Amino acid sequence: MERIDGILQHSRFQEYVEANRVAEAQRRFCRHDMGHFLDVARIGRIINLEEGFGLSGEIIYAAALLHDIGRHVQYQDQTPHELASAALAPEILADCGFSQQEAEMILDAIRSHRNRSVAGEKNLRGLLYRADKASRACFACAAERDCDWKQGKKNMKILY
Repeated sequence: MERIDGILQHSRFQEYVEANRVAEAQRRFCRHDMGHFLDVARIGRIINLEEGFGLSGEIIYAAALLHDIGRHVQYQDQTPHELASAALAPEILADCGFSQQEAEMILDAIRSHRNRSVAGEKNLRGLLYRADKASRACFACAAERDCDWKQGKKNMKILY
């Protein structure tokens, strides 16, 4: 996964991950950090294998690693983080060798990862949405009672 290593080593990616860390230093709730990105990627790989989506691991990892890189922007100016992340990701994708077609698929998934209507889609958009939501361990979270996620959205058991 050479292109994924490229994302991890990319100076802009590292800058955005650090900006998220600083912005969320005092956050009690779920954070948008490398642990979350990797959980989403790994769950995405499981969904891909179990449900036969046929997506490459690099595409899944790229979408997962980049889907929340703009969260710090949302804290700064209220831009929805899916839009901020999709605006920050193209440079990284291009620098790491993703084709225009691959980049568009990844960016579309990033822009859609908070849109519940894509959950049932058998493509990267549906996979990223579901993996992102499944990655949260609400059942083990000390802040779960204070979280503003609706009860039906919280993960109160392990899915993957």
